[in-house]
Amino acid sequence: MTDAELDHTLGLLMLREADRVAVHATEAVYEVLESGTSLLRTLSAYTRVEWRPVLLDQEVPLADGLSYVAFPVPLEKQARFRSEKKVGLSIGYRITDHRTGRSLVYAPSVQELTPSVLAYFEGCACLLFDGTFWQDDEMIRLGISRKTARQMGHLPISGPDGSLEQLASLPIPRKIYIHINNTNPILLEDAPERRTVEEHGFEVAADGLELEI
Repeated sequence: MTDAELDHTLGLLMLREADRVAVHATEAVYEVLESGTSLLRTLSAYTRVEWRPVLLDQEVPLADGLSYVAFPVPLEKQARFRSEKKVGLSIGYRITDHRTGRSLVYAPSVQELTPSVLAYFEGCACLLFDGTFWQDDEMIRLGISRKTARQMGHLPISGPDGSLEQLASLPIPRKIYIHINNTNPILLEDAPERRTVEEHGFEVAADGLELEI
């Protein structure tokens, strides 16, 4: 888990028929899933839930020569559920394949590209990055919300301080926008916004995308 947002965690309920479900989450995220949304309590009624505590900046070995390191992602927005833990409410993962020595970074919810966050991108072969909104005021312009992209916890793609400008020059072989809202014009293959991100070296994720690092 990168956070406890419903659109990132509701899929856990689809695993209810499994013999057990191992949930990798920070203590802060686990607290919200257990006592806030109660999602894990619901899942526990169907199957055995095993919590695997995620500690920041510590390598965790997985199967088949893979490992991950979780890193904190700064987040300044009002939480829907109170948590005693402030650190670890939003994180990213750097996943390494030790057979190839290459790494992939997964960061679906990034409000600000701080130097500490950018440091985790260095040397990775693939970056899966927050492409939720094209403009900061996208939802306001469409009359859907009164909140900006940043207020919702997402750095917009466009603009002088958007993610495209900040990330385009990084020497990462594959940079891919993920977590794309249905209001974002980069979803349209013939949109000028789509051409812009592609001209700057970014791909737009699609269903069925497979990655080899």
